[in-house]
Amino acid sequence: MRALSEPQALRALVITGVIAGGLLFDQTVEFWGQTLTNVALWALLLYWLRAAPREEQLTIAVCVFYATLGEIFLSLVWGLYEYRLSNIPLFVPPGHALLFMLGRILAGQARDWIEWLVPLAATPFVFLLAITGIGTLDALLFALFLLCMLSGRASKLYAVMFVLSLAMEIYGTWLGNWIWAAEAPWLGFTTVNPPLAAGAFYCMLDMLVVATVAGRSRSPATDATPARSRPGGLQAG
Repeated sequence: MRALSEPQALRALVITGVIAGGLLFDQTVEFWGQTLTNVALWALLLYWLRAAPREEQLTIAVCVFYATLGEIFLSLVWGLYEYRLSNIPLFVPPGHALLFMLGRILAGQARDWIEWLVPLAATPFVFLLAITGIGTLDALLFALFLLCMLSGRASKLYAVMFVLSLAMEIYGTWLGNWIWAAEAPWLGFTTVNPPLAAGAFYCMLDMLVVATVAGRSRSPATDATPARSRPGGLQAG
C-alpha cells in the first residue's frame, strides 16, 4: 500500500479509534455507553460533513440512508443478526458512513493486486464453510461480493471494504455488541458468528452509494455543474 498523507493518516486513525473505542464503550458501560457512543459518532461525522464539498455531503447522506434501511431489514425484519439491546443503535448508520470514508482513504492508496488477492484468499475458506455445512450462507454472500467486484465501478474499494468489514465484524461479535443467528431465517442457510463473507453486505451498500451518486452526476440537471470531488465517493484527505 502506498504511504498515506498526514491528513489521510490522521483521519484514518481517528475513524479507527472512534469505531473501536465506541464499540468497546457501548459494551462495557451500561446505558450511557451506547448513548455517548451515539453522540460521538454522529458528532464526528457531522463535524467532517459541515466543511465537505456538496458532492461529498450527498455521498455521506446517501450512505447513511441506505445503511439505515439495510439495518432495519437485516436485523429487525429478517432477523439475520441482533444487537445486544435488540435495537438498532443510533451510532450504527454513521458508523457505516465512517467505515466507508476509511475504505475510500485506504482504497485510494491500495495496490491493484488487492482486487484479486482478497477474493482468492477468501475462496478456500468460503468453500470449506459451505461443504462442511457450518456456514452455507457464506457461499451466497461471497457470490454477491464477486458480483460487486465484477461490476468494475469501484472494485478496489469493495476489496478493501470486504477486509475492513470482516475485521469490524470479528471485533464487534467478540465484544458482544451483536450476534448473528445460527440459521438465516426464511432461507435456512447456516451461519457462523460472524459470517466470513459478511463484508458482502458492506460492498453492496457501497455499490449502491457509488451508483446512486454517479447516476445523479450524469443527470441533465448536474451535467453543467463541475464535480467538486471524486465521482461517487469521498475525498481521501
